[in-house]
Amino acid sequence: MKLVSYSAADKPRFGAIVGTRIVDLARASAAFQAKDAMIQLLPERIEAFFDDIEALESSLRRVVDLAADAPAELSIPLDGATLLPPIARPPKIICVARNYAEHAKEAGLEISPIPIIFARFAATLVADGAPIVVPAVSDNLDWEGELAIIIGKHSKGRRIGQAEAMDYVFGYSIFNDVTVRDYQFRVTQYTAGKNFRHSGPFGPMIVTADEIADPHNLEIITTLNGRVEQRANTSTMIYDIPTILEHIADFIDLEPGDLIPTGTPAGVGFKRKPPLFLKDGDLITVEIPGIGILTNPVIAEKGL
Repeated sequence: MKLVSYSAADKPRFGAIVGTRIVDLARASAAFQAKDAMIQLLPERIEAFFDDIEALESSLRRVVDLAADAPAELSIPLDGATLLPPIARPPKIICVARNYAEHAKEAGLEISPIPIIFARFAATLVADGAPIVVPAVSDNLDWEGELAIIIGKHSKGRRIGQAEAMDYVFGYSIFNDVTVRDYQFRVTQYTAGKNFRHSGPFGPMIVTADEIADPHNLEIITTLNGRVEQRANTSTMIYDIPTILEHIADFIDLEPGDLIPTGTPAGVGFKRKPPLFLKDGDLITVEIPGIGILTNPVIAEKGL
């Protein structure tokens, strides 16, 4: 399944991409109940789906299976739709830092013996097609293309082992961990540099785990104004997904809807000579074949 959040009549809606259209899952579930009594009504927003995922996931899959035959009035064309971040308010956004050896090397930093993590805030999220903003207080705005994990199961107060960790993965998306480098490095923790307004591109969709044969063999390509700046494979991550999830669950519960970007490969801008940063008028894309292409223009804060 390919799931999105999108705007219709200025309200967020929960949809599935079927062919070239987005099917409204709340309306489709109501229409399909006559065909399948096992279908429960799906909510209008994806956040409510994750709140009750254990009860609703089978209905979601039934509706998507029937959606190819959905009447046209239950969908809109994908082309031209206004997409939103796939989850506007994830329960948590936990990012992994320095998870590719070549990136650590280019940054002049050591490889950590455990995953390095930091928190992002949901208010920073940016949809596919929406602008990243160069803040007025800095021009050190850098890109970081990443594979993102979407959690689909609650760990319910217990630690988890690597052997069961993949059972907690609902799907995958793309994240661009845009960073204000001078704010990041002027202290020893990353919070400020990683949480500027309009700095967290996320999307364009969630692809469920059953459609990704091996998340540890995915190419990540970041392109700035048509030039490839990052190209790597998730097979070169230092810490794989089970290790990351086991580490996080040591201290906090995994919850459905959690967003976990898994780190960026080499090719960021701040260590170039001279440094290369995002500026007004740029266009940045992150592509992961099988998941999609996340594209964002860049504007200066004064242009808001």
